[in-house]
Amino acid sequence: MGRYVARRLLQMIPVFIGTTLLIFLMVYALPGDPVRALFGDKGADPATVARIRHDLGLDQPILVQYWHYLTGLLQGDFGTQIASQRPVTDVLGDAFPVTIRLAVLAFVIELVFGIGLGIIAGMRAGRLADSAVLVFTLLMISVPVFVLGFIFKTVFAFQLGWTDPNVSGEANWGELVMPAVVLAGLSLAYVARLTRTSIAENLRADYMRTAVAKGLPRRRVIGVHLMRNSMIPVVTFLGTDIGALMGGAIITEGLFNIHGVGGTIFESIKRREGTTLVGLVTVLVLVYLATSLIVDLLYAVLDPRIRYA
Repeated sequence: MGRYVARRLLQMIPVFIGTTLLIFLMVYALPGDPVRALFGDKGADPATVARIRHDLGLDQPILVQYWHYLTGLLQGDFGTQIASQRPVTDVLGDAFPVTIRLAVLAFVIELVFGIGLGIIAGMRAGRLADSAVLVFTLLMISVPVFVLGFIFKTVFAFQLGWTDPNVSGEANWGELVMPAVVLAGLSLAYVARLTRTSIAENLRADYMRTAVAKGLPRRRVIGVHLMRNSMIPVVTFLGTDIGALMGGAIITEGLFNIHGVGGTIFESIKRREGTTLVGLVTVLVLVYLATSLIVDLLYAVLDPRIRYA
């Protein structure tokens, strides 16, 4: 196992370099000049623009800029915002804690209710409960996030008055429950369907009939034999969805006025803040790489037949 982990960590290095290079090239290929954008409609003296670009290193070849970015990362330096001259690490420190709380709440909701509904539907495949879960998940998949968020705000905030329509600057856990439900809605539906399909398929497997024939208690048959083998595709989806919850919260954070990663990414694109945008996406790439490694290691825990040399 140790050799496998070391090999995977080494494999992450070229993946990280290739991914961040691609993102870097895409971000700096955005139309418009971020330096000229500082002056708005007033315009600026070409000599002043050239001097600022030189001070920021934007007049160097793109690969040279990327090399400076990588060497800065090794020292914990993500660069500096062009407009505010704030270190990008400070921007990340303001944005990520809020989004992490939102993503954690959404992930818990997705995990508990998605797997729970999938188990109910899978154990009763073809019955009324199964049909109800399938209809519910189909509705969740069909409704866009911004429509779901608008419905939740209208019903629970404006009509019932159970919560505030927008999240305050503190963004405490209680205020994030409704946005987390909206953010988790689509993923919850996919988790429920994956769990349902996997359980319904494994119920007919030979090892399940063997376990029942051996006279094992029903709790052990379902909890150990059925669930461990059925969770492998679900764990794969959950692992990749962690990064998606953090990076895909732009619409949700905008609906509920949450100042997190999603809003920062949107503002960075609008202001052509390439340094901030690359820094944010770099952290998300690291999250994806870490979760993919954890998911691979969980395979061996869930299925004893899987062994890594």
